[in-house]
Amino acid sequence: MNAVAVRPAVPADSEFCFQLHKAAMGHYVAAIWGWDDEDQRAYHDRGFEPDRWQVITVDGADAGTLVVEYRETEVYLGRIELHPHYQGRGIGARLIQSLIDTAAQRGQHLVLDVLAINTRAHAFYRRHGFREVARHGENNRKIRMHFTTGGPTSEDR
Repeated sequence: MNAVAVRPAVPADSEFCFQLHKAAMGHYVAAIWGWDDEDQRAYHDRGFEPDRWQVITVDGADAGTLVVEYRETEVYLGRIELHPHYQGRGIGARLIQSLIDTAAQRGQHLVLDVLAINTRAHAFYRRHGFREVARHGENNRKIRMHFTTGGPTSEDR
């Protein structure tokens, strides 16, 4: 079993996070919008906020990124990306279970959006108890998923 941890991101992690996104998500981005390195770097630079991002480490090596927002009514998983070398090894499952546990302790839903084209991630979340609640974005490119930790809500009725 690998030692999996998260650490706060620092400004110097920006390039790692950009290259990771390219490795983990580049083919999905390319299939939908086309990958333009300059445009993607500008998009990354606008969105990279080290005080909100975490770097996932595996046995001390940087392996991924995690962005979680603890909102008033939900825990929102804004980003979880693992370098392809670390995918399929149970690391994502361990991180998701930790987030499920945190949401349960808070009595909240764990919420995320996944690209519809990313069928592997969609299947992963379904295996872990998430359910699709909506599709949104241009041409319904995103799937909103919830893991419900408490009793039934108005959405479940």
